[in-house]
Parts: sequence; C-alpha cells; structure tokens
Amino acid sequence: MLMGVQASHMVFPEFQSLAATTVRQLHRTAYHFQPPMHWINGPMYYKGFYHLFYQYNPFGSVWGNIVWAHSVSKDLVNWEALDTAIEPSEPFDIKGTWSGSATIFPGDKVVMYYTGIDSKEQQLQDYAIPKDPLDPYLHEWIKPKEGNPMVVPDHEINGSSFRDPTTAWQANGYWHILVGSRKNDIGVAYLFKSKDQKTWVKAPHPLHQVSGTGNWECPDFYPVSAKTGLDTCVQGKDVKHVLKVSLDATRYDYYTIGTYFPDQDKYVPDQGLADGWDGLRFDYGNFYASKSFFDPVKHRRILWGWSNESDTKLDDVKKGWAGIQLIPRTVLLDPSGKQLVQWPVEEIETLRGSKIDHMGNLKLETGKPVKLFHGITAAQADVVVGFSIPNLDKAEPFDPSWKDPQDLCFKKKSVKGVVGPFGLMVLASEKLEEYTPVYFRIFKAKDNKPVVLMCSDEEPSTLKTDVYRPMYGAFVDADFSDKKLSLRSLIDHSVVENFAEGGKTVLSNRVYPTIAVLDMAHVFAFNNGTEPITLEHACGWNMKRPQKMNN
Repeated sequence: MLMGVQASHMVFPEFQSLAATTVRQLHRTAYHFQPPMHWINGPMYYKGFYHLFYQYNPFGSVWGNIVWAHSVSKDLVNWEALDTAIEPSEPFDIKGTWSGSATIFPGDKVVMYYTGIDSKEQQLQDYAIPKDPLDPYLHEWIKPKEGNPMVVPDHEINGSSFRDPTTAWQANGYWHILVGSRKNDIGVAYLFKSKDQKTWVKAPHPLHQVSGTGNWECPDFYPVSAKTGLDTCVQGKDVKHVLKVSLDATRYDYYTIGTYFPDQDKYVPDQGLADGWDGLRFDYGNFYASKSFFDPVKHRRILWGWSNESDTKLDDVKKGWAGIQLIPRTVLLDPSGKQLVQWPVEEIETLRGSKIDHMGNLKLETGKPVKLFHGITAAQADVVVGFSIPNLDKAEPFDPSWKDPQDLCFKKKSVKGVVGPFGLMVLASEKLEEYTPVYFRIFKAKDNKPVVLMCSDEEPSTLKTDVYRPMYGAFVDADFSDKKLSLRSLIDHSVVENFAEGGKTVLSNRVYPTIAVLDMAHVFAFNNGTEPITLEHACGWNMKRPQKMNN
C-alpha cells in the first residue's frame, strides 16, 4: 500500500526552525487532517489501522528539517499522533528524508521506500522496515545496513531530480517501482525491477516519459475499475491503469488512463488523452503531491492530496502551522472510461450534525443572491445543492479554440453571461464584502451539445491583499439529459472542496477571510446570467470536530 508526499521545496532558512509559541485558530481547519502545529504535507492500511506518514517540519512552519511524521486512525476521521517514523540519521539520508511509499508484500511484510539526501545533496532511494512487524501501530522503524541505499543514480540520471519511489507491484516474477525525475525538459518515470525486494535494477527504458513537462515528482501507478477499488498488483486484459505525476513546474497533479504492458515494461495512455500540462487533473484547485492506497477492508482505492497555504510565509510563522491534507477520496473509473471519479470517503459523514433543508424549487433571479441554511455554522459545513437549467437554447456559443478552462474563466469574468454564471458563494459575509464563488457557466458547441465550465474566483474571498487569490477553472463532463447540475462543497474555515456532478470534476480552494469567519460566515446561492436557473434542492450539515486530531 502506500505513502508519502512532498511539497514545495522553497527554502526559508530564517523561518524553518522558528518554533510556534502560539497557534492561531481563526483559519485553522476543524475536520481536516492537521498536526497540532508547524508545516506538513501527507497512507496504508495495516492490521486494523489506517497509517498516514507525512512530511513534517517539527521545528517550524515552513519547509525544512523534514522528517516522516506518523499518525494512525481506525476510521480516517480521528487520528492519533505517534513518534516520528523516519528521520535523517545515516550517510544515505543525513541531509533529508523525503517522500516515498509503503508496500505491504505477501506475508504482511512492510517496507517503506523513500528518498534520502546524502552529504553531497544527491538524491538516493532508501528503505526502512518496522522493528516489530507484529506491532499494529508500527511504532519503530529501522534502516537496514544491507541494501541501503537501494538505488543510486547512474550516469543517465539527474541526481538532483530523482525522488519519490512508488508503491511496488508485481508482474512477470519481478517487483517494480517508479521514481520520478527529468532529463532536461523531459519528465521521466524511471522503472526499477527486483526479484528480492532489495536489489533493484533500472529497466532499459522508463515506463513513461513526456517532453516539455519538466521534473516529475510523486509518481503514482495503479489499476482502476468502474465498480470497485483494485489492489496495486491487479492486472489483466481489460484492466485500465492510471499514471499520475506531480509537475514541479506547475505545482499541479496530472494523470492519464491507459494500458500497462508488463511484458514490454511500458505504459501507453489511451488515444485522445492529453499527456502533460493540458492533461486531466484530480483537482483543478489547490491540490498537489497526492498519493493513493488500496483499502483491503472496504475494497476501495483512497486518494490523499496535500493543500498548501497561499498566504505569506510570515503569516504561516505567526499562525504556527501550514499545510493540510484534504479529505481522503475514493477513486473509481468513470463508466465512460475517459476520466476518474472522486468522492469524499463515507466516514466523513459521521461528523455531520443535524440536516438543514432549504426550500426547494427556488427560482434564482439575476443579481439577487439568496442566503441558505439559517441554523448551521457555514464556516464548518457540508453543503449539497442541485440546479435545474430550464432552457439551454440561448446559451453562448462555444469557441473550439477555448482549450484552457482557467483562462476561459478569466476571459468571461467581466462578460455578462446567459446560462450562468450560477452557483454558490461560500465563506461569505452578510453584506458580501467577502465571498468565495464556485459557479457554472454553460455554452453550446456547434453540434448543439452543452459545454459546462466550472470556475472559482478567489479574488473576493478576503479583504487581505497580501495573499495569493487565483482564478481556477475546469470543464465538467456533465450528462445533460435531465438539464441538471449538482455540487457538493466541504467547507472548513480556510479550505473549500467542491465536487461537481458526483465527483467528475473537483476543485479545492484555500482562502483567508477576515469578516466571513466563524459564525459570521454564510452560504448564498446566486445567478448572474440572464436565463432563469432553479435551485431544485439544497441541504447542509454542521460538521463536528473529530474527537481526536493528533492531540
């Protein structure tokens, strides 16, 4: 199974060992995974526990001093912090213990593969094993002398961009792992093979590589189906595979769906899928360095993603923490076979309080936002809404040259719409001095098929001017046979995770309101297009805090 992620490597030496004396709670999340303080970035199911190993700075709120912190959970909601699992101690990792993955081999043999930084700042691939494999908590880890480091970059590999080994899988009598790297501007997933899980030999060619994509971080490779999660080793004639890479240049995660040919040590993306910067993404917002694992108890694949702060590093130091793990998501292949579908794990619903329903079949008039959910704390909520679009005949024509949805959201920001923009304003103040809009805008292609654009504009999210407030955008592959769109938003003080059309498109925000905080935050539905939109249904829940969150 798995673990490990990596995040921004920007170094702030003046802050990286500056400890937090107080932890500011205003924008701190309530039900997302966070350690008590300082910088993080963030799995595996073993003997009754979910294990989350994550990159952590125990001395400060910015990147640096990185160790492998460790927490365990029975339910993916309540978490208990344990002692550090892995930290720099040996010549092969003395300058850093960076990301990696866990693999559970047959016989419950757990091995942690990770990137170590040696004294020459060279990136090596190392491994660690539990001191006591019978301990379900896996409290202590050791680094065997034999076989460490297990992979040293050869003359073909860039030793300064060679990191994040994957979970191992078996094929044709060999175990396989990938390591992310680059050759000039070519992103590379190097393939290594082993008979004994210790001695690894580089394959004659990478599993996959793409020109013009730059350095690949945190690769992930696994089989998928439309019905259930699959163990990493599952293969077959009709089994599709996912290759995900985190692009260092863009700080986004991209994936393709394709076919794995184990006899050729080759992965080929399906025809027609973009492979690179224009490719599919798990999340079109603030989301990076994701990692998946197979849950053998509930037969599901679970995806964890990391969300960085977008305020200033000085703000991070002042508030005493930085970075969160987004809510874990199940991952399935869409029935079309052309993309993945994600949805928050069902366990998160145990935190729901009383359900609040808003009056249904409400016509949203142009320019007249409607406040929803009197009676819930809108800064800490789970909101589900459904929109009905009575008439698409007058939808704006879609120009086929519009390839970039984020750019299209920018272009149309100040242009009066017809069918949309309509959606939600979350973390909104009473008088709308601050709000984070998440909305749809519908166009009509030349074949009269609707094209759904999803946007989120963080510019009005806060009165603060020293934070990053981007526009995010994505297309939604919606089935418009019923002329309806759905949206679920998980709102947690400084993070909003938005799932459109049952998780076909996901977009996450990090925002820092100054007025729309705590019980002064609200949710509005709105329509700024000229065509009528109906709010068919709307329900919301207060979200309780977990009983235990690393305390």
